[in-house]
Amino acid sequence: MKKTFSERVLEECSKIPKGRVSTYAEIAKAIGNPKAYRAVGNSLNKNPRPVIVPCHRIIKSSGEIGGFANGKKKKIELLKKEGIRLEKGKIFGFEKVLWKK
Repeated sequence: MKKTFSERVLEECSKIPKGRVSTYAEIAKAIGNPKAYRAVGNSLNKNPRPVIVPCHRIIKSSGEIGGFANGKKKKIELLKKEGIRLEKGKIFGFEKVLWKK
């Protein structure tokens, strides 16, 4: 049975290792829909398994945090726990922690 768009998004996000981040656009590209980055965000906002599928690791292409269903403050807290540093609302050393497929 063919997976839904949201299932593919969540599956791809599950591959991102602790201490790394990816972008909405990278996830869209990885699942074969490069222009669907906004839809990726919508799917992540409805993530039914936020502990298992680490959607907090998905950020904007600019290195900014972006939204999170549990609030931006919680997203920052989770990223910091994983060793991600932030500076002025952006990921510090963005290119070094960016995960691409």
